Amino acid sequence: MQEQIIGVGPHPRPWPTNPIYDAELLENGDRRNVLDKYRYWTVGAIKADLDKSRVDLHVAIENWQHDMNIGTIVRNANAFNVAAVHIIGRRHWNRRGAMVTDKYITILHHQTVDEFAAAMRSDKRIIVAIDNQPGAVPLSTTRLPKKAVLVFGGEGPGLSPEIINASETMVMIEQFGSTRSVNVGVASGIMMYAWIDRFILTTTK
Repeated sequence: MQEQIIGVGPHPRPWPTNPIYDAELLENGDRRNVLDKYRYWTVGAIKADLDKSRVDLHVAIENWQHDMNIGTIVRNANAFNVAAVHIIGRRHWNRRGAMVTDKYITILHHQTVDEFAAAMRSDKRIIVAIDNQPGAVPLSTTRLPKKAVLVFGGEGPGLSPEIINASETMVMIEQFGSTRSVNVGVASGIMMYAWIDRFILTTTK
């Protein structure tokens, strides 16, 4: 079986002169995992274009254990073009699963839960904890707030008591199998889509 080649090769000359294009990519080809419309574009130009259509949703992640799922959550945030991702705790996080998508999104760091909560209050943004701990309400019966920040914890320990106390509500994703919870990276995709469906897709139908 012939191996599938991702992306495009060198751009034929003459090269476009628009500054959105990256000279190195034009010369050597663009093998990045980006939409065709962004082929040969610089990272800065792609991010600037995405900034024009961000949805008013924020996502936050508690980074106490250098969880590999953080990268997946960031990649999902890029897929849904959320306005910002907040990292709470350690500044350095596991980028492997992000597949370089962190370059196209605004990522903000907060050393503590209190610092994060204060920033959200200043932005008048409602903190929604995503976990299945006692007191959580089912996603199917919950009206997510429009100006929300969805907060995810580490795989295994979940969210800290501090972030749950700082949240206005805690939402759980109903499931019907034998495991206690879905992977946090998967959960982030479900929750972001639920918000998009409520505030973006339903308004365009």
